[in-house]
Amino acid sequence: VIILINDTLKLFHFAGVCPQIPEEIWVKEGEIVAKFFKECDHNETLWRSFTKQGMHLHNNTPAAEHRQMGVMVQQGIFVILSASEKNEGNYSCSLKNSSRQSWIILKVYTGQSRDSEQMNQISKVCYTEEYCQLYCPEKNVRFNTLNITRSGITWHKEGGSSPKDGYFPSVKKEDSGNYTCTRSYLYDGQIYNMTSTVKLDVQPNKITKKAVIISPENKQVFEIDLGSTVMIDCKAVMMSDTDGLVWLSGNSFVETDTSLPVFYNDTHTEEISMTISLIFRKVSEEDLSKNYTCKLQSAYQTSFVTITLKQKASRSYTSLGVCFVIIVVVTFVTVVTYVKFKIDITLFLRDTLKWSGSISDGKCYDAFVMCYKCDTAGGLNPSDKRWLESVLEEKFGYSLCLYDRDVLPGKAIADAVLDCVEQSRAVVLVPVSPDPDPESGLLSAIHEALVERQTRLVFITTETSMASKSDSFPEALQLLSKAGNCVTWKGISSMPTSSSFWKQLRYYLPAPQQAPTVELLPQTIQDVTS
Repeated sequence: VIILINDTLKLFHFAGVCPQIPEEIWVKEGEIVAKFFKECDHNETLWRSFTKQGMHLHNNTPAAEHRQMGVMVQQGIFVILSASEKNEGNYSCSLKNSSRQSWIILKVYTGQSRDSEQMNQISKVCYTEEYCQLYCPEKNVRFNTLNITRSGITWHKEGGSSPKDGYFPSVKKEDSGNYTCTRSYLYDGQIYNMTSTVKLDVQPNKITKKAVIISPENKQVFEIDLGSTVMIDCKAVMMSDTDGLVWLSGNSFVETDTSLPVFYNDTHTEEISMTISLIFRKVSEEDLSKNYTCKLQSAYQTSFVTITLKQKASRSYTSLGVCFVIIVVVTFVTVVTYVKFKIDITLFLRDTLKWSGSISDGKCYDAFVMCYKCDTAGGLNPSDKRWLESVLEEKFGYSLCLYDRDVLPGKAIADAVLDCVEQSRAVVLVPVSPDPDPESGLLSAIHEALVERQTRLVFITTETSMASKSDSFPEALQLLSKAGNCVTWKGISSMPTSSSFWKQLRYYLPAPQQAPTVELLPQTIQDVTS
């Protein structure tokens, strides 16, 4: 070889060519060797080889002869498909009419030559419990210009498991060792290989702080509307400038091209945090069937967070209609119940909660009990009248103004009656028989006083008087019956305090209030009614 090199150098000097320092290339027997010379990348490139077979000019050699010799050249590309000992030697390229020349010394070794194999070995350092990626050396050669296509990479470790694609998710100390990567190339229906050795040295991890994804949560489901624009942020805490954050759709990387239906961008980067946004321009049904992964990759580890999209539940108008019907039914039932039981509800509030529904108005009596004549025999007799007054005062606590008891002599009947009306919150007209009725003028004055002062009026009738209609009443009584609330006395059935008569009477009367001490009114004549 030394003699061959010296002869070559002498030839170069004789030809007036200035050679550069040659590059020494070691290749395993039977494998492909490739080299690209940038300075020779020209159509007028002259290739020469000096081997044991002699000197050859390759630029003028037919392509068929190139394949037969196993040497292929095109402009600055030099390829030997299957190296053998006969290919050992010197190879050069130069441009026509140029004194500069680039050349290599090719040496071929066998599989048993370990020392020579170390010439194509590179080193890689990784740390325990972190991800580790081995890289297979690649030649910077445009193989496609020679119709040579790449056919994949395989990894192999003697006496150990081979990593897929040279990747360790969490490397261990026992993963240390030599890994052989084989790059395959296809040409004219035949596979040619190029092998390299990567020496992996796994060292203890000295890094305590690790990068981590803060949001979103793993397996989180985002509810969206079809056709809407959606942006999902992935935020992570970074520990190094080399840490990276990307989005994946399935197993493919999402691009940053904003014209695509789905893309991602960096929204902002702070001191130790980074946020990237996954953006859907218009969510489609196809997007709902995919998994989207936010991948955090640093020099020491890799972590993933996977999310999915889910369509929001559509609004159910049937449910809305059912709810509306239920509300209407409940409202109707509530109104009907209140109308039917409003008397019981009001009395319950009064008796149980001591609710009166009004504030003190300064009046002395809760009600003024006044009698009127009933032409029929259906009026209350004196004992029924006394029973009525006794129950109102003693049972239900009403403060009553009774003409024959609370009015003192010395004043005209009309004035005394109007004073009683003035000092009472309500007026109760009770039918009696056969007592004489008040004068019509007095009844008219009472009606005017009630209307003016908006005093409540309860008009008690009997079943007999109701049957004879109110047309038989004097005109003044007819006005009073129309102005007040009528309650019917039904004789013995109305005696119990739980009867409807007492409920209606108490409902129309104001709630009883504690009556202040009052002075007796003057009286000049007997009671109007008894």
